[in-house]
Amino acid sequence: MSKKTIFITGATAGFGEAMAKRFAAAGHSLILTGRRSDRLAKLKSELKAPVHTVQLDVTDKNAVNQAVSSLPAEFKAIDVLINNAGLAMGMGPAHTSEMSDWEQMIDTNIKGLIYVTRAILPGMVERDKGHVVNLGSVAGTYPYPGGNVYGGTKAFVHQFSLNLRADLLGSNVRVTSVEPGMAETEFSVVRVTLKTKKDKEAYKGMQPMTPDDIAQTIEFITTILPEHVNINTIEMMPVMQAFSAFAVKRQG
Repeated sequence: MSKKTIFITGATAGFGEAMAKRFAAAGHSLILTGRRSDRLAKLKSELKAPVHTVQLDVTDKNAVNQAVSSLPAEFKAIDVLINNAGLAMGMGPAHTSEMSDWEQMIDTNIKGLIYVTRAILPGMVERDKGHVVNLGSVAGTYPYPGGNVYGGTKAFVHQFSLNLRADLLGSNVRVTSVEPGMAETEFSVVRVTLKTKKDKEAYKGMQPMTPDDIAQTIEFITTILPEHVNINTIEMMPVMQAFSAFAVKRQG
């Protein structure tokens, strides 16, 4: 297995942190970004691998371009981009949701993802090698009450990933959309606790996936799977999560 240079957004918690630890343990070089500089510094100190950290808000297009263009020489040839930064805000119905929550999800989950992709993808195409991994969600495929804009942003991630594959036909650049179901991370705290103080209730009586479950899957598709094979989409759920019946509102 050749050593790769891997760029991970949203690396300070959850899936991103778990991926950083797995890739570092395998000896890969890492570019880790996140908004919390203290967490980036702590994570870097714990990893036994070449690491370059960048405090970065992916919604800032100019900052993204500056971060990529100013990478140290030994980190410039990015082999794997993992667009992990994302969030969900609020769980209310569309007619009562906060517009600021909707805007933040669109800015991060869609615009931030395309800013980073557009900054890094040309180098991959020029070198004729690379892998873009986009973190989607089962919410992009299956609707549920309160999923409104969040589900819409993840549907974008799914379709954008497939369209990248179409654009990149003829090159050796791979693209994968990884779409998890229930996984216990800070994600639920951001989405639920700030609103209802009940973030743990979503996992009561069942075993959700862990960040390392997702990290292990991404490690496999990016560094172990033969490079002539492209996984277009991976949909993942814990065993105790499946598809609900159609919702019917009955009178009386």
